[in-house]
Amino acid sequence: MAEPLSIAFVLFPHVTQLDLTGPVQVFSSVPGATLHLAWKTIAPVPTDSVLTLLPTTTFADCPQSDIICIPGGFGVDAILNDDEVIGFIRRQAAGASYITSVCTGSLALGAAGLLDGYRAATHWSARECLALFGATVSTERVCIDRNRITGGGVTAGLDFARTVVSQLLDRPTAEAIQLRLEYNPAPPFSAGSPDTAPPEVLSRMLERIAPFRTRRVEAAERAASRLARTAG
Repeated sequence: MAEPLSIAFVLFPHVTQLDLTGPVQVFSSVPGATLHLAWKTIAPVPTDSVLTLLPTTTFADCPQSDIICIPGGFGVDAILNDDEVIGFIRRQAAGASYITSVCTGSLALGAAGLLDGYRAATHWSARECLALFGATVSTERVCIDRNRITGGGVTAGLDFARTVVSQLLDRPTAEAIQLRLEYNPAPPFSAGSPDTAPPEVLSRMLERIAPFRTRRVEAAERAASRLARTAG
């Protein structure tokens, strides 16, 4: 892009910080890029870990950006039916070159009516929710469908962000950022996917997250119903 890159991230309580901070680290390495961390207020926002994040701007003051990005986390459930958050996403998306998400942030794009007829990725535990918003589920780590770029679960945010950089700028820039970060993964285990995790590990995880999945599906169903009424 000829002009400096502007990227707006949506913050919200109980965001998964790595969904946000991974891409932020990558995009911060792009020369001239301006990043905005937007929320309703500029008060500290708790994440789903011990970290607390500070917004850099409010929804009302956030300038139109080239990229809108929605991270994921347990807090996504609450924003799916939040008119203020969904309204901000829609306004930014209307003028953005790329509409993007990481992890379950794609559900918020869906709730805003931005994934109907698109392929999209999300965390493996939330894939059943995408169809509620007219999206086709992709199991890719990074899914590109026209100007929608969606990353899978949590750590996919690093690959997602470098993919976006390669799309907007060029591959050598993305590769230089990868080298700067020494992003050279060599996982000690092959348990990062339900397809490769040991059966007992998957079973234990499914049992642990069952209540959260139920709550998320309920929130997504309400959001899909609201979206249908609006479209009608």
